[in-house]
Amino acid sequence: MPQDRIWRVVQWATGNVGSRALRMVIEHPRMDLVGVWVSSADKVGRDAAELAGLEGAEADTGVKATGSLDDIAALDADCVLFMQQGTDWDAICTLLASGKNVVTTRGDFHYPPMIDPANRARIEQACAAGGTSIYSTGSSPGFVTEALAIPLLSLQRSHGLLTIDEYADVSSRNSPDMLFQIMGFAAPMAPFDQRRAEHLKGDFGSSLSQIAEAIGLTCDEVEAEGELSAAKHDLDIAAGKVPAGTVGAMRTTITCKHQGRPVLRFRANWYVTTDIEHDWDLRESGWRIVTEGDTPVKVDITFPVSADDYPDYTPGLTAHRPINAIPAVCAAAPGIRTTVDLPQVIPLYG
Repeated sequence: MPQDRIWRVVQWATGNVGSRALRMVIEHPRMDLVGVWVSSADKVGRDAAELAGLEGAEADTGVKATGSLDDIAALDADCVLFMQQGTDWDAICTLLASGKNVVTTRGDFHYPPMIDPANRARIEQACAAGGTSIYSTGSSPGFVTEALAIPLLSLQRSHGLLTIDEYADVSSRNSPDMLFQIMGFAAPMAPFDQRRAEHLKGDFGSSLSQIAEAIGLTCDEVEAEGELSAAKHDLDIAAGKVPAGTVGAMRTTITCKHQGRPVLRFRANWYVTTDIEHDWDLRESGWRIVTEGDTPVKVDITFPVSADDYPDYTPGLTAHRPINAIPAVCAAAPGIRTTVDLPQVIPLYG
């Protein structure tokens, strides 16, 4: 690519991850921020730097937030970083048809065959009309389920099972509504809500299915199951109290099968304490990836930051890879792109 190429970028949504992405685009040496879309009326008209938490010399970009899709569609931009909660198919189709590539943290586009046929047709038509492409990525799913899995699998010639364990200690998150009301920590023990497992099945099942097809073991069945484990003792976490005997950990397992045999598996281990009833071998936040085959490997990834810094650290794990993927997506052929068919995502630091 030309060494002086500058990409014109729009940030769509400025929540926890979106505001981190916004800041990184503003500071990126090879990107110009040209637009910001927000869902909250109180953010409309505010400068992008303020929404990104920037101060000093960078506190005024001149780019004001809008809540209008038409305003964004009318911009001259190369790419939109779409980080809204929930997939707005109408908005995405409008953006693609207006000539803007889309990189999104929404998990709907990891594996085109698993997209609802009507929605897939709409997206592909919009891509054709705008000469654009769309790509789903992030840290998980995305990096760990695809970009990291591929080179690990490349070491072997006989495949058994690839297992990805994700560990997330959320005890330092001061988010009572999220932890207690939405996720269900500190709730009385009860059967696992299968709807939670089905929710993860969509994103992670499609991401793993992309890899399964690429290695010639196409997934013909995706299973999702969940488990809960109780805290053994009363404890205080940043969000409040967790009584003994209530939910202290949860595990959701997504398994892709080929001809009845598990070939790829993702386990989300989320917890507020490791002192639980079950022996789940919980460890510090991060990932463990294990391949079983003729050349098995085990990779442990942890995050070398303090518990106090962890809440500010994690948004970057999700936000940064989509930004780094912008050059590759803008150069790609029109359509729904995947990690398998894109070139390796390489960050630009200068």
